[in-house]
Amino acid sequence: MTADTFLASLHLSTPELILAVGAMVLLMIGVFSGEKSSGFVTWLAVGLLAVSGAWLIWQTGDGQAYNGAFLSDPFGKFMKVLTLFGSMVALIMSAGEARSTGIDRFEFPVLIVLATLGMLLMISANDLISVYLALELQSLALYVVAAMNRDNLRSTEAGLKYFVLGALSSGMLLYGMSLVYGFTGHTGFEGIAAALSAEGRSLGLIFGLVFILAGVAFKISAVPFHMWTPDVYEGAPTPVTAFFAAAPKVAAMAMLIRLVITPFESIVTDWQQIIVFISIASMLLGSFAAIGQKNIKRLMAYSSIGHMGYALVGLASGSMAGVRGVLIYMLVYMVMTLGTFACIMAMKRKGGNHVEAVDDLAGLSQTNPLMASVLTVMMFSLAGIPPLAGFFAKYFVFMAAIEAHLYALAVIGVLASVVGAYYYLRVIKLMWFDDPKGEFASVGRTAPCLRPLRSVRSGLRPDRWTDRHCGRSRSADILLTGQNRIGRVSLDDFRHTTLGDVGSTNTECLIRARG
Repeated sequence: MTADTFLASLHLSTPELILAVGAMVLLMIGVFSGEKSSGFVTWLAVGLLAVSGAWLIWQTGDGQAYNGAFLSDPFGKFMKVLTLFGSMVALIMSAGEARSTGIDRFEFPVLIVLATLGMLLMISANDLISVYLALELQSLALYVVAAMNRDNLRSTEAGLKYFVLGALSSGMLLYGMSLVYGFTGHTGFEGIAAALSAEGRSLGLIFGLVFILAGVAFKISAVPFHMWTPDVYEGAPTPVTAFFAAAPKVAAMAMLIRLVITPFESIVTDWQQIIVFISIASMLLGSFAAIGQKNIKRLMAYSSIGHMGYALVGLASGSMAGVRGVLIYMLVYMVMTLGTFACIMAMKRKGGNHVEAVDDLAGLSQTNPLMASVLTVMMFSLAGIPPLAGFFAKYFVFMAAIEAHLYALAVIGVLASVVGAYYYLRVIKLMWFDDPKGEFASVGRTAPCLRPLRSVRSGLRPDRWTDRHCGRSRSADILLTGQNRIGRVSLDDFRHTTLGDVGSTNTECLIRARG
């Protein structure tokens, strides 16, 4: 590699270099600033992802880099933008819930940035070795993020399960890659495609392809490699679950598309059978298993499994129309999923306790009409009800399957959608037709900077807190509740009060601004 080609390679991979260097800078900021810097580092991470996305859109060209191991093309750019967007939204949603969910550490945004870096490299990987290295960079960061809340048994269990099963899938993937290399003599995608065109397929190559698809299926939580998904979704902190359900799925699907379309295009009939089986199994299990779920995060886990099955319908067609359908589906899926998890993160009682039971949404339309309306739209779209985006996403993948004469696959997909609509409509029915079980904490409308329910813990200085959240309010009524109820106090009095004065280690503050 000459100096000119090396510089050209650096230019093509600048968005990834921005994330890599930025992650190290954020790590140093967090180390030298201490634990209190988590919020600052989070917003710096959001800005870093935005800068990387802007460079990707306006400055990055097309071409190969690093002797063909890295590929920049319109497909990769589109999926990278989706991945960066998903990571940004997940970080923004986590900013307000980090403390209550136990992830209020500066390492969290740094790990998200490193995982996103791995995802971008996965999308642009054009060689089996670069695929594996990028996948492991993403996976190692996600293992830690899943167990970020060390004080929570469920979070620790989720991280352990994800790590053990993820290591198994990585081993299967690497074994499959070694078989492909052994029978073709190449690790580059173009070299593998040329070898298959010249020599044809062999039984050992097919075995290698099966192991590769098994390893990738784990990353998109497709059946029968889905077993980690419900437990990890339920056990991990909700902001982490929102991240898992969006950006990593997009990146893994992009990697799968590039893997089967570029090097193995000449043996489409072989991998098509595997994709069809995985797609049908995922759609059916996702639809039927979600019916009995009582935890909203487990319900979304099975919903995610089902939606990966629908996306694979388009890929099973083996055509460019099917690939375009998958891209549209992943875009719509990510938006719907992030919107749904934003509502799930808002499922917090006025006492500050998060609830995750589906039945806790009962009567939401009476207590919080806006949240009920947003969640209703998301549920209808996930169910594929026209004229919402979810309907058109399924339309494009089913049409691609029909054009490829996969009629049975399309029919099974439609029937699975009908079954899956039941548990989405059940959530809607609970929100609009059942009696409320309690009221969720809501955001105040009196001042943009004000949220009416804040958890004020020992060590927080009320003078700084009120200046930050009520700086533009002339006065306010403050109600302190907790172990010691002291009634209402004025804003000025609260500015000069410490929690030690009221004697409560878990005091909540309900503020309503006047003026």
